[in-house]
Amino acid sequence: MVETVVSMGLPVDERLEIKKNRLMPEETSDNMKRIGIVTGTHGDELEGQFVCYELNQRIQKHPEYLHGIVDIYPAFNPLGIDSITRGIPMFDLDMNRIFPGSEEGPMMETMVSRLMSDLKGADMCIDIHASNIYLEEMPQVRINEETADQLVPYARLLNVDFVWIHAAATVLESTLAYSLNMIDVPTLVVEMGVGMRITKDYGYQLVDGILNLMKEMGIWSGPVESVREPLISSDRAIGFVNADHPGIYLPDARIFDEVMRGDVLGRIVDPLTGSVLEEVKAPITGKVFTRREYPIVYSGSLLNRILGGAEE
Repeated sequence: MVETVVSMGLPVDERLEIKKNRLMPEETSDNMKRIGIVTGTHGDELEGQFVCYELNQRIQKHPEYLHGIVDIYPAFNPLGIDSITRGIPMFDLDMNRIFPGSEEGPMMETMVSRLMSDLKGADMCIDIHASNIYLEEMPQVRINEETADQLVPYARLLNVDFVWIHAAATVLESTLAYSLNMIDVPTLVVEMGVGMRITKDYGYQLVDGILNLMKEMGIWSGPVESVREPLISSDRAIGFVNADHPGIYLPDARIFDEVMRGDVLGRIVDPLTGSVLEEVKAPITGKVFTRREYPIVYSGSLLNRILGGAEE
């Protein structure tokens, strides 16, 4: 059942409407579990659109397996999606920097406050993001170290390749995930793929994981695929690879590649002179989980991230 969660007036007799699709079993009970699938907070991150579509398809094909509530929010920021804009156009705001909002605040704060109210009480939320247009990310869950004990067991069920536990100091308190976790709605942030693109293989992978998590929660009783055991960043080094020169980056290493310290990951070249300005080398031994996709780089541009072994 499609429901309008937020409806607010805009100039020229238009309206900002945020909708969700609520999937429920025919027979309901007061103690049913509820999971929210959220994406589209950043309008240029589209990987979650395919996830919402595919999850809708699988559940609707087998409603007999559904024993809880699944709320699917494909477009938290519909204006951004319509205009291919990361933030909220006209308001010049990053939506994921104004949570939890306020019913008494400006228009956009009122909007996110109503979204928070709609998600309040859920037993789980999956907040799906993509990378930007410059980088490709391995399917991963990112978790604040303060909530790691609670959330890592859930993340292991989600069929991602990597769980990155961040230091609390790097976590922004104005994000949806932080705000929901603070009101006891366990929320996993998924990052995967590339901005402005859809990587169907990653989408299938994550939907398999969501159904697996739903089965563990008692929301889904249908067959599920076996899920992979993710690498966990605890006790592992993270190697950041940045450009020293401006130019055109020609990468050799791919996502999931195992590399050794000193291996060449790619080259920065000068198309004017035909010269190689820099051989980009791995700072540590490990697995590539971030890869530069946009070829124009400047000094300091992020090229790769590598997850080192526990001994690093």
